[in-house]
Amino acid sequence: MIRAENLYRTFVRYKHEPGLKGTLKGFVRRQKETVEAVDHISFHICPGEFIGYIGPNGAGKSTTIKLMTGILTPTSGAVSVDGRDPVKDRIRNAGIIGSVFGQRSQLWWDLPIMDTYSLFKHMYKIESGDFNMRVEQLKELLELGEFWDAPVRQLSLGQRMRGELGAALLHSPKVLFLDEPTIGMDVVIKDQIKKFLKRINLEQGVTVLLTTHDLKDVEDLCSRSILINRGRVLFDGSLSEIRRRSSARTRIDLEFENAVPSDINEICGLAKVSSLEVTETAGKRITALFLRKEHSPVQIIERFSPLGVVSDVRLTEPPIEEVIADYYR
Repeated sequence: MIRAENLYRTFVRYKHEPGLKGTLKGFVRRQKETVEAVDHISFHICPGEFIGYIGPNGAGKSTTIKLMTGILTPTSGAVSVDGRDPVKDRIRNAGIIGSVFGQRSQLWWDLPIMDTYSLFKHMYKIESGDFNMRVEQLKELLELGEFWDAPVRQLSLGQRMRGELGAALLHSPKVLFLDEPTIGMDVVIKDQIKKFLKRINLEQGVTVLLTTHDLKDVEDLCSRSILINRGRVLFDGSLSEIRRRSSARTRIDLEFENAVPSDINEICGLAKVSSLEVTETAGKRITALFLRKEHSPVQIIERFSPLGVVSDVRLTEPPIEEVIADYYR
């Protein structure tokens, strides 16, 4: 559905510096600088995939989306969406994509949502029957009815973003680009939006590319993540695979049927295992930290089996933010 091949995009910016010694007082000269926003990125996205496209500020996420939507032209390399060049075939490309930019609105500020949707009906040349059916579906799924005829300027952030999602999906696009769609939302509204996105992905087969700094959203929604930094792809796979590679440690709490002896390290031979550390012992319980890339939970339980019969186990994974930060380091 989406194919990026050696995609490269640069920008020119100018830095202002004081004039050379001996020039007029207050004179400023400009120094030209080329910035590589997207640095030879390649990836393929299949129909129906839900992709997390993540990275720090300035990594090149928004630039990549603008290249795929046809807003920007690549400096070199190629990108296609459903077999089309987003720039050369921009009108047809616009007909099969939807986009939501958290910091930008496509709704008319002084008009109610229903008027913007009517404008989109004509812009996308949607048949009246299809339009009415689609509007009713979106009103139900996104709960738009309560503010359907209120001017956009009177809506809360959560209400406006639900309207934005409806506008992006009104023409039944094959691909949905989401750039920080849940920014600034409270927990309840964010949960509603995530349930809606998961539903349209599963039921309608919409391919979704999500960029966000909220990595919990990525963990909850995305089957695959593309991690970029400084315009380059660092990782392409599942977040569980990133966890397995990470140096962030997983916590395991074990409870035994009998009290745990004091000489745990000697009994279990922990002196030779640097990636496993017992941090706490209390009665029948022990707490340990271990690296996923070195051990599985089953192996940890086996390691402590000389202490007795295990009656309860609890695993606590490190926060995904900590895992990603460790991966960058």
